[in-house]
Amino acid sequence: MIIVAFNPCARTAETSCCGSWIPKIVKKRVCTTFVEDSFSNGSLCQCGGVRDAHASVALGDYFSTAIVNHWDSAQHSSEYPTDAFGELQFEGTSKRHSYFLRLSWDTPPSIVYTLMTVHWGLPAPNLVVSVVGGETKIKVKTWVREVLRQGLVKASQSTGAWILTPGLRQGVGRCVGEAVRDHAAAASSVSLSKVVALGIAPWGLVHNREQLVNPQGSFPANYHVNNTSRDSNCLDNNYRAFLLVDDGSVGRRGGETVFRVKLEDFISHQRTGIWGSGTIDIPVLCMLISGEANLLERIDLSLKKSMPWLVLAGSGGMADFLRDILENRSSPLLVPSSSEGEGEVGPSVDLKDRVAELFKKYFPSEAETDKLVERVLSIYQNRDLVTIYHGEQEGPNDFDTVLLKTLVGASKHRATADANPYNEELKLAVTWNRVDIAKMCCTIWNKLTRFGPYEDLEESMTDALINDKPQFVRLFTENGLNILEYLTYGRLESLYCSVAEGTLLYQLLQRCLTERLGTTAAVPGPCSQQDSSFKVAAENIQTWPVTEISLFEVSGVLELLMGDICQPFYYDVLGLEQQSTRRRALRRVIKLLCGDRVYRETRCPFPWESLFIWAVLQNRSEMAAFFWEKAGESVMSALSGCKILRELSKLETEPETKLSMKELAQRFENLASDIFSFCYRSNESRSFTLLIRKSSIWSGTTCLQMGMSADARLFFSHDGVQSLLSQIWWGDMKRNTEVWKLLLTFFCPILCYINFISFRTDTDQQQEQEEEGKPNEDGPVVDCEHLIIQQCTITCLKGIPQTLRPPKRPFIVSRWRQFWFAPVTSFLGNVLMYFLFLLLFAYVLLVDFKPPPPDGPAATEYVLYFWVFTIVCEEIRETFFLGMMTWRQTVRMYFQDVWNKCDIIAITLFIVGLICRMFEPVYGFGRDVLCLDYMVFTLRLIHIFAIHKQLGPKIIMCGKMIKDIFFFLFFLGVWLMAYGVANQALLYAYDPRLDRIFRRVFYRPYLHIFGQIPVEEIDVDFEWDKACTHNVTLIQEGAEPCRTMSSNWLVVILLVVYLLVTNILLINLLIAMFSYTFSEVQANSDIYWKFQRYNLIVQYHSRPSLAPPFIILSHLNLFIKRIIRKVPSIKVHHFVLHLSRKAANRLVTWETIQKEDFLTAQNKIQKSSDSERLKRMSMEYCSSALSWIVDTLAQGSTFKPPRPPPTLRGKNLKIPVPESLTERNHSLTKL
Repeated sequence: MIIVAFNPCARTAETSCCGSWIPKIVKKRVCTTFVEDSFSNGSLCQCGGVRDAHASVALGDYFSTAIVNHWDSAQHSSEYPTDAFGELQFEGTSKRHSYFLRLSWDTPPSIVYTLMTVHWGLPAPNLVVSVVGGETKIKVKTWVREVLRQGLVKASQSTGAWILTPGLRQGVGRCVGEAVRDHAAAASSVSLSKVVALGIAPWGLVHNREQLVNPQGSFPANYHVNNTSRDSNCLDNNYRAFLLVDDGSVGRRGGETVFRVKLEDFISHQRTGIWGSGTIDIPVLCMLISGEANLLERIDLSLKKSMPWLVLAGSGGMADFLRDILENRSSPLLVPSSSEGEGEVGPSVDLKDRVAELFKKYFPSEAETDKLVERVLSIYQNRDLVTIYHGEQEGPNDFDTVLLKTLVGASKHRATADANPYNEELKLAVTWNRVDIAKMCCTIWNKLTRFGPYEDLEESMTDALINDKPQFVRLFTENGLNILEYLTYGRLESLYCSVAEGTLLYQLLQRCLTERLGTTAAVPGPCSQQDSSFKVAAENIQTWPVTEISLFEVSGVLELLMGDICQPFYYDVLGLEQQSTRRRALRRVIKLLCGDRVYRETRCPFPWESLFIWAVLQNRSEMAAFFWEKAGESVMSALSGCKILRELSKLETEPETKLSMKELAQRFENLASDIFSFCYRSNESRSFTLLIRKSSIWSGTTCLQMGMSADARLFFSHDGVQSLLSQIWWGDMKRNTEVWKLLLTFFCPILCYINFISFRTDTDQQQEQEEEGKPNEDGPVVDCEHLIIQQCTITCLKGIPQTLRPPKRPFIVSRWRQFWFAPVTSFLGNVLMYFLFLLLFAYVLLVDFKPPPPDGPAATEYVLYFWVFTIVCEEIRETFFLGMMTWRQTVRMYFQDVWNKCDIIAITLFIVGLICRMFEPVYGFGRDVLCLDYMVFTLRLIHIFAIHKQLGPKIIMCGKMIKDIFFFLFFLGVWLMAYGVANQALLYAYDPRLDRIFRRVFYRPYLHIFGQIPVEEIDVDFEWDKACTHNVTLIQEGAEPCRTMSSNWLVVILLVVYLLVTNILLINLLIAMFSYTFSEVQANSDIYWKFQRYNLIVQYHSRPSLAPPFIILSHLNLFIKRIIRKVPSIKVHHFVLHLSRKAANRLVTWETIQKEDFLTAQNKIQKSSDSERLKRMSMEYCSSALSWIVDTLAQGSTFKPPRPPPTLRGKNLKIPVPESLTERNHSLTKL
């Protein structure tokens, strides 16, 4: 066997490279021995070529009789490198190029198949239908055309098939080409047009074949068809590829038969699916339409290789002959008899005579019938592989079912006695993705769970998963497949290994794999420390796990997409620590993968969630939606899918794929919002727990954290989410408390002990719990986590351990904490103190900024330094002492916030200004830096106002408008530079000073936009009192050059054009962009505000109650409690709640019930809408029709009806009046 390795990237290589390797592998045939054709008077060879085209002549004897009297391609032709290959462009058509190749009849089919699927990029087939016969110019019957169009091509399109024909513009080949063209035009997208029409024709029979010859390859070759309306031997432009088989003959048929049979046999032993990932071999079916007697040998050879045949009875020729032979097998004359001596089954003499008589009837011109009769009897022995299809009687609609039955029958014929007869039907249905056919075949689904081993169903399940067939996945899970037993970590790794090349997920996995392999080469491990005696024997076992995709690469991709919002996935499976660094994890996983990888046999504890991630990463919408329905933690799963898809869309380069990812992400966000709506209406307290519960499936994150990371604005705008945030924001104070009361209590703290501010009492909290605990329409509420707002925390009565609950304190202490520890109080305190900070900063810069030491700084400036120091301490606390992440993760999380970057810039500028102002040489520079720093600190106020409902959306508008300004500045810069350079060159012939050039080229045209136009300088008609000179020496020394007078008219024209474009066109364009941004944000201002207030609430919820500079006292208190006394924080449970396993299972069960109620309600809405629409339409139609009949009967035929008969939705569908009513009308008229 010849094995040729093709590079998958070869299809994108240069055309010159293509021409370099194909002739070395693929050959053509040229007749090199002249064998005289007795019917041509010695001028032609039996190959069809002339005498002069041959290198030698066959020898003769003394009587001039040729020793060689029969031409044979193998003996009388030689192989040479092929000179016709590449792409084919049909003149006069706008379709994409086809591929073509001239090859010898004995070329190995493995080379050709790999060339077609890898280099040409043809999709691997799920079915191959080889159409045989009908190659002559005899007109094809009409019903045969319909079978090819509505039956064969339609069925092939739904299964992703290859159709093999001669590919010429005559007979059946032309009909198939036209049918493929029509179905491709009707397909809604390129993905639906899956039929590959492949032409296999004799090279010597193709018309205008000399146009294809080019030893270097044609990319493309222009092919001209003389007359497209008539049948000819020209190539058909509706075919994707052409294999032009060369046996050295010219103008002869049949030279391609041997190669075609070999190719069909080779394909029948290849696996279906992506890169051969299917569970069955590619089914190959030969279809006979009419045909001549010479096809008997072709049919017999295929049947002996167990190739099934479908015969179109009634199409004429050989097809009708085989129908008469096979359908009359019940006749006694056609039943084979046993020979007496040997006991072998053989045909009787009478049978041969009858077959010969019937053969003479259909093919009277055939002289030698003995061998052909033997072929017929051999075909009859394999009659189980032949199916007779009466297309003229049955019609083409059920042709796909006929194909399935034919292939299933052939597979049963080839199967062993122990094989499951229903297995092949199931695998064929999966391969073709035809659930409708599978459901019609009741023998499949009735025997699905009662026949065949469990492994057979697993293979079909894997095939359905890899090849994206969600309907079959749903079918298998509904019919007994246990997903917990099916999905092991090894099978999950295999699913990731099957990701198609060229996809974004494949590139990300390969990037992580390259990182691990690079570490493998640098880090010595067990793989490189084996004993030399076992090194050769164990080489494959020790190296193959390192070079394939593992769960570690999957974890790396998820870490890249999810960021630091989740802990690394699958680390516990691989035995890695969650807090370990990337390099340490790489070293440990390399040692693990060099071993036996025992974890591959472990069952995945969360199979639906793992499959959901796998489907989402590949952007498989229907598959991901099904897995989401099956997975637990519905809200969290939907938000996670939204997060992954939106991150993938940022990395995707294909616009169509990017759009589909965004649409699927929005779909999952809508699902999360809808499911949470059901949960919130069912039980408010449980829905709050749902939001802050730490998920064990999704690596320890919460719904709120995932929703914020996924930019799920719609989810955050939900009333339930906002209600939870408001409770956290106000603490134990009632939400209707006025802000002025809070501000007044700041300056008079004694007011918090009277009823000046309303607080939530224990009685109110108990009453709310009792109301929430009442049974509702969904059934009794499980005694689970009831969230109460107490002492600025959301405390789970059974979720938080007893040691974490705050102890009871006296009324004075507790009320003090209730007021000062609320996030809203902390926020207002920070706002007030920040204004004081800005006032102090401004006072220092404007009034009390002393010279460098020893004269300064002043006391107020030292206070300012201490104030900034406390701000720096708070930034350090927020970065490194909040949460359980590593310091690298915390730093990354810190810098993801834009306002944190603003803080870093402000602090850095302050430090630089402080250092510089202490030294005399750079004192002025330091003061300038501090002035700029004051601007940065002042702009920081914008973030504080994000909590305001009206100002918050306006901040978002400003941010988006700044992005619009950058695009505007690009266009403005182009015009500004074009006008500035031309204006400067026209006004001044020579001016070498760069400062003047910069001002006049950039700065002055920019001022023109705002109306500052120096007319006296630009227009020479005005007097210019500035001293100037034309002396080049003086100009070089810095003197002002004089203006150029000759081209001043052009300067004025350029000024008019510049002002017209900038002031009218570009400025109005900017206004239009601002208006669009304003309208877009304003329409969703409520959603934007609710979304962005979450970050502010989290920030001030975690902050100490005191504001800078007094926050230093809180820092000292936290240091003593957390570091010295080791007292855990209770505030962390506001947004991350740890539940016990029992409580978590109850919550997941309750959430699953709400999801099922939601899906049921959605199905009811969809069904009711469809049924109600049909009912309303039918009622309107029936009412109108009955009214018309009544009017007609009442007036009789003497009078015309007052209006025409009713129509159905604008269609000309008249209601037929019954004959009895018409006769009655007629009789009434006579009376």
